[in-house]
Amino acid sequence: MVTKKDIKLGKNIALLRRKIGLTQEQLADKTGLSLTFVGYIEIGQKRPTLKTLNKIASVLKVKVKDLIPY
Repeated sequence: MVTKKDIKLGKNIALLRRKIGLTQEQLADKTGLSLTFVGYIEIGQKRPTLKTLNKIASVLKVKVKDLIPY
């Protein structure tokens, strides 16, 4: 089930990714995730694990807490 928080998380990730000039494909490559999975995360269709959020945050050079909507 898609929640507003999942959608907000995905939007935050997409915004930060674009801010540093990465494509979804580049983010996928740098995190070891599939391009499809990154796309699903960004539209809020999939909820990443904490391990996955750590990978994404590391590539985006932010803290995990900066990705998560409160």
